[in-house]
Amino acid sequence: MARNTLSRTLHDVGLSAWFGGTLANAVALNAAAGEAGSDAATGRVANAGWDRWTPVNAAAIGAHLVGSVGQLRANKQRVAAQQGVAGMSTLKTLVTAAALGATAYSRVLGQRVSAAGAVPSKSGTKPSKRTKVAQADVAVAQQQLDTLQWVIPALTGVLVAISSYAGEQQRPGEVAQGLSAT
Repeated sequence: MARNTLSRTLHDVGLSAWFGGTLANAVALNAAAGEAGSDAATGRVANAGWDRWTPVNAAAIGAHLVGSVGQLRANKQRVAAQQGVAGMSTLKTLVTAAALGATAYSRVLGQRVSAAGAVPSKSGTKPSKRTKVAQADVAVAQQQLDTLQWVIPALTGVLVAISSYAGEQQRPGEVAQGLSAT
């Protein structure tokens, strides 16, 4: 029981930080960076913020994954026997893989932008006209990051919803109903 509680805690806290931190950075950091005073300062501030978030995000994702594996191991009999649980687990795994892929690709793009230094930017992810001309590859990375900054919280938000549904499937009445239906 204690191991399952630890797994649930790691799963939930990790997912909460992954979702909430990424959403907060998209909503607040990138927009606030746009008020840094100049396009070059905007790029510098956005890069500094995202670079500081990266290790925290990595720890959150790691905690979520460790917790997810622990939960799956603790519930393997229910996953196999209770109607609907295997499908939910498969969907959750696929969405997690998509969120991991989007996050990893976002990090690669972010490293490209960060390595370019104080890249002129209108906001954290909107390249300036100077960047589009002088550093076209970096401008493309910024434009892709502009999309991914919303894709990642959308995918992790879906994971929050699926996790909520999974919690409902663990209610005794749902377990009994799901086991009798198989």
